[in-house]
Amino acid sequence: MADVEQKDTVIVGGGPGGYVAAIRASELGQKVTLIEKGEPGLGGVCLNVGCVPSKALIAAGHRLQQAKDSSTYGISKTDASIDFAKTQDWKQHKVVDRMTRGVEMLLKKHKVEIIDGEAVMDSDSQLRVMKTGPKQFMDNDNGRVIKWNNLILATGSRPVEIKGFKFEGRVIDSTGGLNLPEVPKEFVVIGGGYIGTELAGAYADLGSHVTILEGTGSILNGFDKDMVKVVEKNLKKKGIDIVTNAMAKSSSQDDKSVTVNYEVDGKEQSLTADYCMVSVGRKPNTDNFGLEMTSVKLDDHGKVVVDKQGKTSVDHIYAIGDIVPGPALAHKAFFEGKTAAGAIAGKNTANDWVGVPAVCFADPELAEVGMNADQAKEKGIEVATAQFPFAGNARAVSLDEPEGFVRFIYTKDKKNVVGAQVVGPEASTLAGELSLIVNCGMNVEDVALTIHPHPTLNEPIQEAADVALGFPTHI
Repeated sequence: MADVEQKDTVIVGGGPGGYVAAIRASELGQKVTLIEKGEPGLGGVCLNVGCVPSKALIAAGHRLQQAKDSSTYGISKTDASIDFAKTQDWKQHKVVDRMTRGVEMLLKKHKVEIIDGEAVMDSDSQLRVMKTGPKQFMDNDNGRVIKWNNLILATGSRPVEIKGFKFEGRVIDSTGGLNLPEVPKEFVVIGGGYIGTELAGAYADLGSHVTILEGTGSILNGFDKDMVKVVEKNLKKKGIDIVTNAMAKSSSQDDKSVTVNYEVDGKEQSLTADYCMVSVGRKPNTDNFGLEMTSVKLDDHGKVVVDKQGKTSVDHIYAIGDIVPGPALAHKAFFEGKTAAGAIAGKNTANDWVGVPAVCFADPELAEVGMNADQAKEKGIEVATAQFPFAGNARAVSLDEPEGFVRFIYTKDKKNVVGAQVVGPEASTLAGELSLIVNCGMNVEDVALTIHPHPTLNEPIQEAADVALGFPTHI
């Protein structure tokens, strides 16, 4: 039997929540041990095979389209082409690898002990670390046995696989979608959520003909319909076919193509493509590391039940990120990691945000934070809305990106902002200011009295507040 090692603060998972929790815990005086199984590696899904590399491909697609046609600016068309192998090399080595090395450097700087291996829970107070890859013992005994003073679980999530579409060959998940060896001529995307819509747009810009098969009546269901319409219009301009109420049934493939069978309004149809990417959601990793051996409670969705500090039903065990309730977003995990580390250090921390910003890097981008009008009404809050179009913004017009708007949802009585939305250029960047407004409980007058520089894409935020006050300037 291996010797039992006693550790101070142990963190399972080196993704956005885990590595940030490790850094903050170290800053607060804890001796930290981080267990990372090596796949996808430090930085987790987001940095290695998610948020970061997808934005790299999106950026490459935009650059290609600009090079092909900037006639709006009086720039002649060119015969621009893409060396996709070089694009993939840049994405991996200049973007992803650089960022993962940065995470590793930060952990070393904060003297975090990193153990390579897979954590398997034994009880409420003990776990074992197995070798990365196929489960086998670290030695001739039962792995490296570790006890802790405090444990933070940050095991993340994985793509959902659907019947008839096993991830193999030319049927791929989002990780496969980010690492294709060539730009497919025909590309089928099952699922029109954040990931599906983003990568559909990226590959259309890179030269693919893309078909999105969405099982509900609309892509990007989390956003208001008038926001989605702006995106749908641009996707169709790119030549993307959007098929809604489409139920994927089965697939068959050979070494050159994949055929996707689906049903719409009771009629069976099929498509043949180079690849089919399935992006219908993600499943929390709470079922694959022995959590059933503990007293940690899960909810009906398989997520860990926690309080506002991330504490589970077991003393000294915390959980953060995709495995706890709420949106599976890296920046939410960042915040929760800091909260849990602070709670362990005795700080009065809490995950007490009003709203977590959600961003989709479509074309144009969408972002929202807080409640939309319907959600506010469901809670019995009387609200009004005010919006300002990018068509009235000089910077957006000069960028030839005048589509979209900024919108506030605010209380009718005190005009406090309870939600904010934006669809348009650099919505992802504007989301930070909108989050500040909502989470600080500002009212529209506070925003209207905040001078914004001209000409910038931030001005519609101030202008929307002017609209709410009844004194619009540029519309």
